[in-house]
Amino acid sequence: MRVVQAKAFGEPEVLSVTEGPEPVAGEGEVVVAVAAIDVMFLDTLLRSGWAKDFFPVEPPFVPGGAVAGVVESVGAGVDAGWIGKRVATATAASGIGRGTPTGGYAEKALAKADTLVAVPEGLGLEQAVALVHDGRTALAVMGRAAIQPGEWVLITAAAGGLGTLLIQMARAAGAQVIATARGTAKLELAQRLGANAVVDYSNDGWVEEVEKRTGGVQVLLDGAGGETGRAAMRALATGGRILGYGNAAGGFAAFDAEAAAAQGIAIVPLFEISAGEVDWNALLERAQAEAADGRLEVVIGQRFPLDQAAAAHTAIAARSAIGRTILTV
Repeated sequence: MRVVQAKAFGEPEVLSVTEGPEPVAGEGEVVVAVAAIDVMFLDTLLRSGWAKDFFPVEPPFVPGGAVAGVVESVGAGVDAGWIGKRVATATAASGIGRGTPTGGYAEKALAKADTLVAVPEGLGLEQAVALVHDGRTALAVMGRAAIQPGEWVLITAAAGGLGTLLIQMARAAGAQVIATARGTAKLELAQRLGANAVVDYSNDGWVEEVEKRTGGVQVLLDGAGGETGRAAMRALATGGRILGYGNAAGGFAAFDAEAAAAQGIAIVPLFEISAGEVDWNALLERAQAEAADGRLEVVIGQRFPLDQAAAAHTAIAARSAIGRTILTV
């Protein structure tokens, strides 16, 4: 069985295809014959060694926290009816707020039966795996944001996998969306998906441009993080709210809590969005249903075969990737 291993921490070139043992389903587990693999920004951080203080991973390891494919076999205690079904799932090693996003860059992967979500007719496996993380996170963010019709919503990193979904969901909720991203191609994509206005945040004065066009936004959905997210807070109107869930610009944004409190701005960080009793499977089912019925476009900007995982990581690191990046088997 082919797998992609990170032989050491380092640049994308440390990823190499090798032969690995075929997985065997343990109790409560299944083996998925993989067709599509989600490539996350987090995968690149894990490979580089940047995230080793947060995830107990040592090389060599197989990256990848989400796969889609067909259930090939089941372990003890698992309904054999899963065999032959198309599914999208986190890998057995992965999980919301726990585990490590590993084991997915392979022709076959282990998954826990209780994370399996059947893929509906009319939805491709590439789109399904792209929703495993982004679809359910987008719905969780929208649930906490409580967007009201007519509100201005600022979305940073709007051309990424999560941002492209949030543009569509916010517009469906009746919001006016101002999307920020870097470069013409990404801004054009945001407009096509329904953004009312777009701003390039690589330009000086971009926050002032947002304020000029909106008069101050009511909601900030921050997928960029870093200084970009922190700067975006200046565009919020009094009484606004921030939901911070991304770190593409270099760590989660360190919002000024004192300044926020003075303006009555509520800050909801990622751990609060994902905390509590969230039915993540139900959220994924809902996202898949929306996509299968054509109400939600899943943007896959890049596809690479399994043996080109290093090229996929290079594209993400170069900030040239649009939408979701997928490995195919």
